[in-house]
Amino acid sequence: GFSNDPDLDLSKIRNFSIIAHVDHGKSTLADQLMRCTNTVDARRLEEGQQILDHMDLERERGITIKMRSVRMNYRNCGENYQLNLIDTPGHVDFSYEVSRSLAAVEGALLVIDASQGVQAQTVANVDLALENDLEIFAVLNKIDLPHAETDKVLKELEVVIGLDPKDAILISAKKGFGIDKVLEGVVDRIPHPTGSPREPLRALVFDSYYDVYKGVVVFVRLKGGRLKKGDKIQVMSSKSNYTVEEVGTFTPNMAKLDKGISSGEVGYVMCGAKQIGDIPVGDTITLSGECAAAEPLPGYKKVKPMVFCGIFPIDGDDFKKLQTAVEKLKLNDSSLDYQVDSNSALGMGFRCGFLGLLHMDIVIERLEREYDLSLLCTTPSVTYRVLQTDGSVEE
Repeated sequence: GFSNDPDLDLSKIRNFSIIAHVDHGKSTLADQLMRCTNTVDARRLEEGQQILDHMDLERERGITIKMRSVRMNYRNCGENYQLNLIDTPGHVDFSYEVSRSLAAVEGALLVIDASQGVQAQTVANVDLALENDLEIFAVLNKIDLPHAETDKVLKELEVVIGLDPKDAILISAKKGFGIDKVLEGVVDRIPHPTGSPREPLRALVFDSYYDVYKGVVVFVRLKGGRLKKGDKIQVMSSKSNYTVEEVGTFTPNMAKLDKGISSGEVGYVMCGAKQIGDIPVGDTITLSGECAAAEPLPGYKKVKPMVFCGIFPIDGDDFKKLQTAVEKLKLNDSSLDYQVDSNSALGMGFRCGFLGLLHMDIVIERLEREYDLSLLCTTPSVTYRVLQTDGSVEE
């Protein structure tokens, strides 16, 4: 509680992400940063739980599907810093979400496995980060492994990504070696946020999830203004209005903030929205009425499904159960598209649209596992455009 002053000292805030290939140690590093700043109890980490990944499936596939954010208080040279780590999904299917989470921060740590080197997906995410004008610095992980090729990978950094290898920080996240250097790097190299609490409220929605008890929980990064309980807010793409019921931050558990959050900070907001599609990722929240911002923040787009497939229950009597399951999954996944489909051989089911094949696999796996369904899926297809000879385009 060191930000009680009416205007937060922005020079003491750092908002950053960790960009990493699927299994290069991102979650382990995030956990160590939380441990090093006493954000979480070291005991919880010793039991080997990774704090930021919420879904079982993520743990098994080793990918971060849903981003989470966590606030850490870090003391350095007698000064208190507020560090907000915003997690990003590491996979290409989720690149829109990655781009929104990167728009919420000023800098990124690029984690590279010293035994594997720079991967194609890493390059794609670095490009996204550079498009968002982020300050990037490299963290070489797993340097303690016998097959680590540290020098070779440092050279790759320079050649493939164009980062100065002299600036890279060498760590072993698993052993907890070099973590203090990473925290110092965050403070020294990542720019602090700009913007003023006196400007009209503009909050970038970079993630959301549905909670059975609380409704939709929306993650925001304030780019101007302030937000607190009782405020009347408007979602700029749809012009729908809500009243703020709770504002807070994750440390990494939910912690209510009665004074709210102000420009430069990251937090969550609950306002009684019924489904996550109501406040889409990438959208801007402002105040209702004459205090509203004139322009939304840039970059919002409606996510379009790319891959389609039919999903049918093997037992025809399970259609209702499948319907409930799809509806529930949709609560937490606004990029999942579906409509009822019937087939003379397969009976009743759904035709579903996904961001990509990985997204499809995850959804099908969750339907089968969490809702105890046996499913039959048709071969995935993509929509394609037909360019007619008269120049018109048909989908």
